[in-house]
Amino acid sequence: MNDENVPLTAPGRVDPPMAADERTMLTTWLEWHRATVHAKCVGLSPGHASATPLPTSPLMSVGAVVSHLRWVEHAWFEKLLMGLPENGHATPGDPDAEWRRGSELPLSLLLDEYEEQCARSREITAGLDLDAVAATARKDEEPTTLRWVLVHMIEETARHNGHLDLLRELADGVTGE
Repeated sequence: MNDENVPLTAPGRVDPPMAADERTMLTTWLEWHRATVHAKCVGLSPGHASATPLPTSPLMSVGAVVSHLRWVEHAWFEKLLMGLPENGHATPGDPDAEWRRGSELPLSLLLDEYEEQCARSREITAGLDLDAVAATARKDEEPTTLRWVLVHMIEETARHNGHLDLLRELADGVTGE
């Protein structure tokens, strides 16, 4: 338990502007949610980082969520948008490998990998127009644009931040935005 019950803060987490152009709004909200992932992990013990306290989600740990988010960034920005090869751990025979990996590796390593992947995603985003169409078409779907990917990544990261909220509170009682 956090003896001081001090809310988590994320160094570098900046509130998105209340008014801005579309690209700025999309990228700053995504950055805010990416920084929140780091905030949820500040000061978490290794045991709590790998704990899977939800009986209905036996692979979900803080580390597993961070690992998953790292590979989601890779899939949408590198694989789909740029058409680069899939480098993830999940396979048709083991679709949950990225989740298990998150409970097996140190949280600091997982956070470093996540930040490196986010940096690659930022580079890709900076080089594309919001209307740029993904290099890889998704089966039976309309072409995907960078705009759609950014909105999806805001939703995906925000949803998993909710999971991190719950896992962190169960781990040591720490809560916060």
